[in-house]
Amino acid sequence: MIDTNALISFVTDRNLEQQNRIKIILEKAAALEIQVLCPQNVLTEFVYVLENVYGVSKTTIKTMLSDFSVMPGVRIVHELDLETLFAYWPEKIPDYGDAIVASICEADGAAQIVTFDRKFKNALKKLSIPSLYEMINAENQKKLNRKGQRTGRK
Repeated sequence: MIDTNALISFVTDRNLEQQNRIKIILEKAAALEIQVLCPQNVLTEFVYVLENVYGVSKTTIKTMLSDFSVMPGVRIVHELDLETLFAYWPEKIPDYGDAIVASICEADGAAQIVTFDRKFKNALKKLSIPSLYEMINAENQKKLNRKGQRTGRK
């Protein structure tokens, strides 16, 4: 499950480390190794941010969304469980859009949320909803540990 800030990081140069992490995830989706779920509200927020914060033209945004929506391994999610949404928002997850993402993730059962939003990640952790960002960090740490063991360093 992808969050708006992850998509924004992918199409902008605001944070190259985040951009590279999302690139890896989207490449895995394109290779059909994983499926990336994208709630429809993430697309709405994506349009708003690109147009109003980054000044990207509507035509360019339309092309980005069109390409993303037909990408192998990506599924746009329109269904929403309002009961779960209202169980999260606003007490447990103050941001309405984030609460939608979390509720869709919960309904999916197997999804992990890709986000770089610290407040959202902390709320997810309290709700025991997995964040793929945390898992990527854990994988990278394991690789570093294995590399350190091969070279005799830690």
